[in-house]
Amino acid sequence: MKTHLFASLAIAAALCSPAANAQEKRPVKIGILETFSGPFGMIGQAITNAFMLELDANGGRLGGVPVQIVRQDDQAKPDVGLQAAIQMVEQDKVDVMLGPTLTNVILAAYQPVVQARTVMISTVGGPGELAGKFCDPYFFSTSWQNSDTAASMGQHMQDIGIKNLFIEAPNFEGGREVVAGVKRYYKGNVVKELFTPMTQQDFSAELTQIRLAAPQAVFAFYPGNLAVNFIKQYSQAGLLEKFPLFTASSIDGTNLAAMGDAPMQTYQTASWNADLPNPANQAFVAAYRAKYHDTPSFYAAYAYDAALLLDSALRQTGGADDRPALVKAMEKADFASVRGGFKFGPNHFPLQDFYLLQVAKSPAGAVEQQVRGTVFSMHGDDYVNQCHMPAH
Repeated sequence: MKTHLFASLAIAAALCSPAANAQEKRPVKIGILETFSGPFGMIGQAITNAFMLELDANGGRLGGVPVQIVRQDDQAKPDVGLQAAIQMVEQDKVDVMLGPTLTNVILAAYQPVVQARTVMISTVGGPGELAGKFCDPYFFSTSWQNSDTAASMGQHMQDIGIKNLFIEAPNFEGGREVVAGVKRYYKGNVVKELFTPMTQQDFSAELTQIRLAAPQAVFAFYPGNLAVNFIKQYSQAGLLEKFPLFTASSIDGTNLAAMGDAPMQTYQTASWNADLPNPANQAFVAAYRAKYHDTPSFYAAYAYDAALLLDSALRQTGGADDRPALVKAMEKADFASVRGGFKFGPNHFPLQDFYLLQVAKSPAGAVEQQVRGTVFSMHGDDYVNQCHMPAH
């Protein structure tokens, strides 16, 4: 009799244990819809690597809740992204969607996701429309509004007295928002403003125009492999010595190594860098390097924060069945961000610091970005006053 009693008690104790309770919970389905192919494929991979780093460290759980991952490639195409988002929502029944990568794809996929009350987290693109008049309770950004980082560079160039500036960027929604951000804070003379095709790889014609315009400085925004080509060609043409190059959201851990010494002494602005000294960031960078043998990019940092955000929210809600409760838990941003200071504004976009970075060599001779100062402290985006968040 005692044997049966002890066995029954052991079974009851096991069923009441945290591990058993976690097993009984319905898994949260998370869709990762990013760009994994083409010139922006490195961005999608960096995002996935960082998100999986936190998920794997927690044994496949976030907030103690088991997680299932569904992954699709949006191919940087709005129509593909839209169809993939619809499939994730209607067929895969995801609770949360991470992505897409590019702004024009986010805008294409946005409506069917939020209308289904599926939580959508952007770790890269931050369209002004979604920070402003079309904000929605089910859309969060752990990265930025597209023009934020460029706005901080515009402020820096204004502060150091740049009088004449040449600007260029790829011709898509995100590129136009970046340029608008620069011009909101930079008040000097823009001698020329160029928008180039998204598929362009040869910038010799644009470099000739820069030489002829003879500006005091150049601002360029090119993500992924586009930045590799532009900056290498810029340096090889001998323009760095004549026209200092300032960038935003262009040079990062996904493409810096491919540029060699080309970007040396160029300046960037960002809300995160690998050398930020807060403990959460130091732990993240060390873990990422140990697992992937590479230095994380800001794309990775913002995806890692997305994982931490979901971990904190799911720990409060115990799952994703109550979507409004999950949204309210996410709004608290109750986690230690790799950026140090971080909280959400009323439009679900971050308030965060923006830093001036410079490409230089480490004591060991490695080319890296190093923090040189702070441009903005706990800066919010310029669209928040247009957001009248619906009830949720």
